[in-house]
Amino acid sequence: MIENDYLLAWGAYAIAALGCLLVWFRITSWMWRYLREPLRVLVAILLFCPTIVDPAKELFAPAVAIVALDLIFKVGSNAWRAVADLAMYGMIAFAVYLVFVAIRWPFLSRARARKAAREEQQGDSDLTLRERLQQDQEQEPTYSPPRSSRGTRVEPRL
Repeated sequence: MIENDYLLAWGAYAIAALGCLLVWFRITSWMWRYLREPLRVLVAILLFCPTIVDPAKELFAPAVAIVALDLIFKVGSNAWRAVADLAMYGMIAFAVYLVFVAIRWPFLSRARARKAAREEQQGDSDLTLRERLQQDQEQEPTYSPPRSSRGTRVEPRL
């Protein structure tokens, strides 16, 4: 295999793997966020993790393909190396994902708090004028003079 064929094969594989990843994104779109995202990371690792096939020529191949072919044809010479590569890249990718989740967590909690406040405010704005007046009369405290009489003046209501 010459260099151009090798690059052409990797290019075709990359396009096919991107298509598979997009299909996987569509399949998992209905799931709960904290289940969907790790599954997407896992599939991306499985699709895009390379492993070395021939150390002398520095030829790489997809690790999943090497594992599958070694198990099907019972060769087993590169399967363990490919599994080790998958595990290593998987740990790195999930560590990066956990850092991303830790950074994103405070932003999401603030957004949820703002959304709850907005919904509460909007719930109050859906009331009619009569309902608002009734709420104000119910919540209006009885009159009591201010505790500090220094510099304050109380005007009678007319």
